[in-house]
Amino acid sequence: MDVEALKDTLPAPATEPSPAPRAKGMHWLVVVINCGMLTVGTTGGPLITRLYYSKGGHRQWLSSWIETAAWPLLLVIVVASYITRRARDPSAPLLLTRPRILLAAVPLGLAMGADNFLYAFGLSYLPVSTSAILISTQLAFTVFFAFLIVRQRLTASSLNAVALLTIGAVVLGLHASSDRPAGVSRGQYWLGFVLTLGAAALYGLMLPLVELTYKRAAAGGRVLTYALVIEVQLVMTFVATAFGTVGMVVNKDFQAIAREARAFELGEARYYTVLVWSAILWQFYFLGSVGVIFCVHTLLTGIIIAAFIPVTEVLAVVFLHEKFSSEKAIALVLSLWGLASYSYGEYTDAQASKKKPASPEPQAS
Repeated sequence: MDVEALKDTLPAPATEPSPAPRAKGMHWLVVVINCGMLTVGTTGGPLITRLYYSKGGHRQWLSSWIETAAWPLLLVIVVASYITRRARDPSAPLLLTRPRILLAAVPLGLAMGADNFLYAFGLSYLPVSTSAILISTQLAFTVFFAFLIVRQRLTASSLNAVALLTIGAVVLGLHASSDRPAGVSRGQYWLGFVLTLGAAALYGLMLPLVELTYKRAAAGGRVLTYALVIEVQLVMTFVATAFGTVGMVVNKDFQAIAREARAFELGEARYYTVLVWSAILWQFYFLGSVGVIFCVHTLLTGIIIAAFIPVTEVLAVVFLHEKFSSEKAIALVLSLWGLASYSYGEYTDAQASKKKPASPEPQAS
């Protein structure tokens, strides 16, 4: 549970021994799990949200609120971490995170709530294909803000991946305007276009800020553990849910849920099933994204999100019966090529760092 971060952004002192093989194995297990959750959330979240709208759902505040409504699931991890610490040390604190770091997570939670609303509102007027294309632009925002905020090093492989993914998104968007959903006016379509682009920009800013929060949490020689990351994520999702709750109360969405469920095209029971699975999938998305930031860095999170957008396109064809054009096939190839380029660059950098001899320590005077 208390897996430590093993990455360049949080280097260990030169006098410490290298992590044990067991610690490295646990670290990479956490990496795989979080990448898997991010992949499932990235592909499944937009699809089930669009299913809600296409089958009779109309509540944007409800749709945005449900994205973080599963935050109590994080309590299981926090409680398990606390029980484990208490078993080792009866005087262990209830929370690992310092109060000022938890306070810093509050504005991030408000930003997350606003981003959820922008995305949910935009998706109510756009098909999944168009929304996915616009959300892919968050990669460019992530690269820009990561360079400014956390000084993320840009390599040739990462820039090549960004270029390929961007070209794929452009190719995919050449005929996106012809995919306007039934019953959506031209004005509503472009409103959704602008709101979704705004959501991409805001999320691209949030990712580096989350990584910066982790750095602040690890300041002063403190160990950054996965349990601490979950505590920060718990505060963020709780605040985002509270933000959405206020909007639902003002918009009277709670009173409309039962009425909307009865009118849902797939039936009342499946209406609630869609909402529950939407909450679970979006929790996977947010938990996976912060986990990848913790284990690796911000840019990989953006790369994974962008790389699986074509997969979302294919799933939209299968489950939502959207058209699969030649542009989508080209975009799929370019996106997979971009992911392969980035992965190969990370592998070669890791191999080069292993071969580089360690610099000798200066002798004490």
